[in-house]
Amino acid sequence: MSASDSGAAFLRETAGGVVLTLKVIPRSSVNAVAGVQADALKLKITAPPVDSAANAEVVRFLAQVLDVPRGAVQLLRGATSRHKQVQVVGLSGSQVLQRLKPMLEKE
Repeated sequence: MSASDSGAAFLRETAGGVVLTLKVIPRSSVNAVAGVQADALKLKITAPPVDSAANAEVVRFLAQVLDVPRGAVQLLRGATSRHKQVQVVGLSGSQVLQRLKPMLEKE
């Protein structure tokens, strides 16, 4: 299954991995994948949007969820916005979708 087959508009495959489009909700009660909104993967993050705390938590949480080293997740754009793009190195689109699937089915 490729990302385009799944209709995952939030995911784009690149030569080194995938780029994810995110909508981040800071100051949530728990860190969670909260489904898909429009063309973005919605993440709830406990950290406040102060001094890059939310960005650091997004990287840490995605690395944990996708079971990759923290260094494999890099913020590409959106450092001061709720709308972000991150690159995940070393995984294919289908691997990312496979690891996100249990969390997306809960929603």
